[in-house]
Amino acid sequence: MTEPLLRRLAARGERLTVGALPWVAPVYRAMPGVAEVVEFPFQHGGLQWQGRWAMARALRSRFDVAYVCPNSLKSALIPWLARIPKRLGYTGEMRLGLLTDRLDNPDGEVRPPMVEFYAALSLLGTSGPMQLGGDLRPVLKLPAAQLNDALEHVGRMPHMPTLARNSFVVFAPGAEYGPAKRWPAHHFAQLAAQLDMPVLLLGSSKEHALCDDIARQAHATRPGQCINLAGQTSLVQAFALIASAYRVVSNDSGLMHVAAAFGVPQVAVYGSSSPEHTPPLNDKARVLWLRVDANYHPPLACAPCYERVCPLGHTRCLEDITPQRVLQALEL
Repeated sequence: MTEPLLRRLAARGERLTVGALPWVAPVYRAMPGVAEVVEFPFQHGGLQWQGRWAMARALRSRFDVAYVCPNSLKSALIPWLARIPKRLGYTGEMRLGLLTDRLDNPDGEVRPPMVEFYAALSLLGTSGPMQLGGDLRPVLKLPAAQLNDALEHVGRMPHMPTLARNSFVVFAPGAEYGPAKRWPAHHFAQLAAQLDMPVLLLGSSKEHALCDDIARQAHATRPGQCINLAGQTSLVQAFALIASAYRVVSNDSGLMHVAAAFGVPQVAVYGSSSPEHTPPLNDKARVLWLRVDANYHPPLACAPCYERVCPLGHTRCLEDITPQRVLQALEL
């Protein structure tokens, strides 16, 4: 979601160094405008003051401007401690003294599109009009060698077929936020059994059991149709497999945005979240969301609830999106 911001900054001549946690650092290395990535050795939760202080000292005198994208207090500490002269971001969480230039937080319940939310930081400190223009679709690129290496990596695994680009479909069935964002495993399995090419199941090691469940259910109808690679690839290899896929089916997740940034034809299934807030910015994307689906009557009024687990206990926002409906959307 931050790639359009970085692309705008690079286009006006800024050399970009991105500070990121290790699990997201490969994303920034696949962005054409990023010159360097510094990995932050922090864990979720806790201030970890000593680590932030040490990182800030290592970064002193290196930068003129810091764009602070997350809204948390912790994210603004390192630029402040590093004495970076200009520190730009949203007012966020108690950061009045930590930032030199700020945009106000969005009002109340309004959730602006995240790409626009981040890209607006490029307007801070400029003399031009406070309006965004140009293409705000995220873009990721990988060299052909990395695409081929990922396909060969899968081919070297025991009992794996030889894969070529555009010869398989990728399913990304996970969504770390919670089950209210995950299309049901039995729907993924039924869809896989109807496809005429192999399905690669991608995700983290935490999603290996979920992918095993999908593969097992699909196997009952179509043996060997699904290949569970969750936790079996690096993040860059997963990116390369997505970039090489014929189609991608996913929930509203990080891998959905990766597919969009590579411009791969995709179907994105939404439940408790909203494509008005975090859409796949891809001309080849098809979004299924029962809140506004003309084929679903009446529209599902409880979406988006933004809850991790369905508060009504039925998760109809996902259960009622049938495999046949997704199959139709896949025929782009």
